[in-house]
Amino acid sequence: MRDQRAWREVNRRNRDWLRPWEATIPPPTPSGPITHRPTYRQMVRHLRSEAHSGRMLPFVIEYQGRLVGQLTVAGITWGSMCSGHVGYWVDEAVAGRGVMPSAVALVVDHCFRTVGLHRIEVCIRPENGPSRRVVEKLGFREEGLRPRYLHIDGAWRDHLVFALTAEEVPEGLVGRWHRARSQKTSQSNPQDTRQNSQGNPAWPGN
Repeated sequence: MRDQRAWREVNRRNRDWLRPWEATIPPPTPSGPITHRPTYRQMVRHLRSEAHSGRMLPFVIEYQGRLVGQLTVAGITWGSMCSGHVGYWVDEAVAGRGVMPSAVALVVDHCFRTVGLHRIEVCIRPENGPSRRVVEKLGFREEGLRPRYLHIDGAWRDHLVFALTAEEVPEGLVGRWHRARSQKTSQSNPQDTRQNSQGNPAWPGN
């Protein structure tokens, strides 16, 4: 529970930034009443329970020593499928700096190389440009549209499906991401790239 204060502060500052993309509870159905949005402690207990059951991998994202977001691999299925889906959010203050693509790349490599999953998918509303840019930068394959797939911001919303399988990134997704950033640096400023060729390449934020 040590991240509770930081998590609440980041969520408070980003309420308007995150609200259009947050999952909501649909209206009551014959199967039962609406359940209230969980508290922080209830959320953590749920994440821990799902993780202990092998159905979820929850992560926090830190940047320069502070909490700036969350990333969760959920819906983990084994047997003949060996897949999971990734959801994420990030503090608007650090958006565009390559934080989220780096986090997704690290987690996908962990899922493929350590956990043993074969497929990872990300479902994103078509209107969510920042989230779409994350998967586009990493080279996820677009598979199509799932109509009215999730209840988001008060209504059932369409989602685009992006996916990767382990065979598509034998070099690792972090390696692909680093090469893509290096190429962008080379194209935008060839002189700076040459000057950095003896050390670590200069990777400006995206």
